[in-house]
Amino acid sequence: MDVLKKLTKEYSLWLSLLTVVTISFFEHTLASSTVGNLIGLGIIFVVIIYSAMAVAHHAEMLAEKFGEPYGTLILTMSAVLVEIVIIVIMMMHADNANLARDTIYSAIMLDINGLLGLAAIIGGLKYGEQPYNVDSSNSYLSMLLVAIGIAMVLPEFLDAQYHMRFMMFNVIVFVMLYAIFTRVQLKSHKYFFEYKDTQECEDGHCHSEDINPWYHSFVLLLSIVFIGVLAEILSLFMNHTLAHFGLPLAIGAVMVAVISAAPELITAIRAAVDNRMQTVINIALGASLATVLLTIPAVIVVSYMMNLELNLSLSPIQTMMISLTLLVSMVNFNDGETNVLEGFLHFILFVVFCFLLFV
Repeated sequence: MDVLKKLTKEYSLWLSLLTVVTISFFEHTLASSTVGNLIGLGIIFVVIIYSAMAVAHHAEMLAEKFGEPYGTLILTMSAVLVEIVIIVIMMMHADNANLARDTIYSAIMLDINGLLGLAAIIGGLKYGEQPYNVDSSNSYLSMLLVAIGIAMVLPEFLDAQYHMRFMMFNVIVFVMLYAIFTRVQLKSHKYFFEYKDTQECEDGHCHSEDINPWYHSFVLLLSIVFIGVLAEILSLFMNHTLAHFGLPLAIGAVMVAVISAAPELITAIRAAVDNRMQTVINIALGASLATVLLTIPAVIVVSYMMNLELNLSLSPIQTMMISLTLLVSMVNFNDGETNVLEGFLHFILFVVFCFLLFV
């Protein structure tokens, strides 16, 4: 009975269900006009963001229950799962071979330059400098360099006839990489991703005894299912709207990245305000790594099974932006402390990324 009572207060689930039923009933009417497309797109996008907030909340409850680095791993895995669901559904409905590539690129820009940059600015203004474990940033960045280089840069130098074979090879390599990295993160080198500060829990226990992990896991997964259903409807309105206004298809990829990054952004900002920069580092860099290592194999398998065209090779501009991002990250995140200047540099790169969408 207690669980049922809690479920009645999961407003995002009920709103998602109501939206699916209502929009499905009026789908053809809305899709037949420009104004209707905009209304449908706006409503579904807002509801998906609201549902993503619910994902963030339940992921945070699980994080509080199990502690770090399990907490941020659960959060980033939840966000990446949302991203994979939306990308796969939209790939099935949109004739856009670059959708997955543009979404992964946008997610990296949002996580490292947007999320981490903004968090470092906010935390720097409040605390001056915020410490974290430098071993974590070094580990994440080295993995990102290898993964992005293999999957999104190297294919540009291969003959087209070998692309599919190389992508299937990458599926195996990336699953192995993520399995090894997760073991390192959770077992052998768990201390790399923790930062011991002077704050102690008042009662000596940092994990709540009252949190029901089964309940929060169930609602989290159910929220992701609803997001997937809403994403299928969203793809229809998004394609019509972008085509009508002649907007770049990359904007659709950015919207997918924004949806998946929304839970992480809220959690990261809260962590920065609470002077927990280690959590921000784990979320921003961890989410980027999970996006590359998990999303890429998923979209490769789906594209192969459904005979969809897929292009993961970065464009010259994207290659330059990611190179700048990783280079600045290696310079900034090698001393174990963040400040306003470092955050501002990354946020400027995010502003440039937004500008280049329309150029």
